[in-house]
Amino acid sequence: MTTEHAGLGHHPETFREDWLEGLADAYARTVRRVPDAYGVVGRHAPRPGKVALVIGGGSGHYPAFAGLVGPGLADAAAVGDVFASPSAEQVYRTARAADGGAGVLLSCGNYAGDVMHFGLAARRLSAEGTATRTVLVTDDVASGPPPVEGQPIDPSRDRRGVAGDFFVFKVAGAAAERGDDLDAVTRIAARANALTRTFGAAFAGCTLPGAAEPLFTVNAGTTELGMGIHGEPGLRTTRHLTAAELADELVGNLLPELPEPPAGGRGRVAVLLNGLGRTKYEELFVVYRQVNRRLRAAGLHPFRPEVGEFVTSFDMAGVSLSLMLLDDELAELYDAPCDTPAFRRLPQTPAEGDDERTAGAGEPRPAAATTGHPGSLRDGVAPGGGLPVTLALHAALELVAANEDELGRLDAVAGDGDHGIGIVRGLRAAAAAARNAEPGPAGDPRSAGAALLAAGLALADASGGASGALYGVLLAETGAALTRASDGARGAELLADAMDAAQRAVAELGGAEVGEKTMLDALDPFRRELRARMAEGLPKAWRAAAEAATRAAADTAHLTPARGRAARMGTLGHGHPDAGAVSLALLLTAIGTTLN
Repeated sequence: MTTEHAGLGHHPETFREDWLEGLADAYARTVRRVPDAYGVVGRHAPRPGKVALVIGGGSGHYPAFAGLVGPGLADAAAVGDVFASPSAEQVYRTARAADGGAGVLLSCGNYAGDVMHFGLAARRLSAEGTATRTVLVTDDVASGPPPVEGQPIDPSRDRRGVAGDFFVFKVAGAAAERGDDLDAVTRIAARANALTRTFGAAFAGCTLPGAAEPLFTVNAGTTELGMGIHGEPGLRTTRHLTAAELADELVGNLLPELPEPPAGGRGRVAVLLNGLGRTKYEELFVVYRQVNRRLRAAGLHPFRPEVGEFVTSFDMAGVSLSLMLLDDELAELYDAPCDTPAFRRLPQTPAEGDDERTAGAGEPRPAAATTGHPGSLRDGVAPGGGLPVTLALHAALELVAANEDELGRLDAVAGDGDHGIGIVRGLRAAAAAARNAEPGPAGDPRSAGAALLAAGLALADASGGASGALYGVLLAETGAALTRASDGARGAELLADAMDAAQRAVAELGGAEVGEKTMLDALDPFRRELRARMAEGLPKAWRAAAEAATRAAADTAHLTPARGRAARMGTLGHGHPDAGAVSLALLLTAIGTTLN
């Protein structure tokens, strides 16, 4: 396997827009762009009386998610930036484009950002009268302990969704296609998820568009077992494995994890050997040869096995193995026809006998990974007219952008490495939105509140991911508190009350507490110091509070993560500050320089 990859030159700022437009051009017979949104909807949708299956996730994983839209599979897909969830606004607009009046099933991987944004979109759809359900995919056995039967999924605790997404989407799409109602489609999707398990391995890291170096590296002669599809390092490192040894590791880690077989399953199992972006198909077939032998030796019968690229990670070298135990209903739905840009299944004659090797495979279509180089971080973000919120956000953008690489490095220690990119992108949109929404006189808290509300919504939409949602609610809740200000309210006291409200909102949305190594560990000392220093006036109080936040952010290096994938990586993040706490301290520090 080679470990270097020079992708196509590309500007990361427009990457999502450009590749979606190209996909819609290339597969216009199957999909079209959702108007004013980063998403695609099938040419067959909306269909009156049919449940709409809307899926989604970040860029960098094609064929997931946009490549799986078409008759018999998903009706639409909302697409986020690289390794970041689509925003709630993008999910909402995409779902609206696919809704045929019989309800909407939203489905995505169990990642904090996706859970937040898909959840917010579901609330909005339901409030408008559209019946909406959500199924989270939790197939990655390396990302957490086994699920607890009867307990709801907790995105900070339970397993994430990786290539098993494909199984869940496929059977749910087929159930909707045959006319099942919303509750029935939801039930079948949840059952498919409960019967699906995935384990993977990586031989080399991936490189994001515009980045000069891989997100993480794998030492020569070694293999990372249990890696994440966002470039998170594996849970265990071993020596370089032969194809047969790798197959043994994949199967060996999955067999003990399989649930009780469903009644009537007769040992059938859907099998997906998934390439992560750089592993060649011939190499995958070599691995599958041993996978097939091991499964059959364990008494399992592969049903319509698939070998190819289904959920990738840009140019990562590696593979994952997904298994879904089958009963008659799941087998029928998995076998049903579909037609999407990346996967087509034609109607098949039932296979004879018990051997499913000739039951007819689908037609996965490989896609090349694309990387590139950065453009100007300041495009479209010129300072605006001296207005306080606009100038403050512009200053924050400048300082955070100057530290973008370091924030990405901190995030990559136990996460996916996109924090710097996402927050810079979000702050760029926030500054522009504030400039357009701050018409009132300087010093008017209600005018500033309206600008912050607009900035928060724009940041969440542009940034995506968990950080985008949390930063968005931070700005929006602060703005909401300011818009409720009474005449003559003092600046420091007013902002202290607003920051208290913002902290409560961030804690509620993220489900985190102070001490769990998140942005709250910088926000909490900031708002406490701000209130303690109110008598000194806003500029001095703010700058002192920002210094407290900076110290607290540095001190998160001594904390053990308790939320997200970082919590599952054990002590890997110990000794490194939390990226979200550091970026928040930078933002607060920059704002302080604009106060006088």
